[in-house]
Amino acid sequence: MSPRRRALPGNSDLDPLLLDPTRLGIVSLLAGADWCEFGFVRDTAELTDPALSKQVTTLSGSGYVEVRKGYVGKTPRTWLRATGDGRVRLDRHLAALQGIVDAARAAGAAHQPEGAPADG
Repeated sequence: MSPRRRALPGNSDLDPLLLDPTRLGIVSLLAGADWCEFGFVRDTAELTDPALSKQVTTLSGSGYVEVRKGYVGKTPRTWLRATGDGRVRLDRHLAALQGIVDAARAAGAAHQPEGAPADG
């Protein structure tokens, strides 16, 4: 391989929506539970109500997250969960990220630069 050639080509399994760390964190959190209360997700992700609302709208519109609204007594509640498709897409995205890391580490370990400084 030519030294100018990119060793890490783009990966088609990377999910553009999950490249955002906030959305990745939200979907990962929800994938680890059955249902989560909105307030729990907000606090865990360290977001404001409007910021989480915006992310949830994006994620639910793309099929990653399901939203249910109801009441506990007279108090309104919102519950969130990752959809089955959202979980599959998260797993595929994480596998693609791991593949990039593995390829980069292997390329780094195999690289033998000419005239590199000695350890010491």
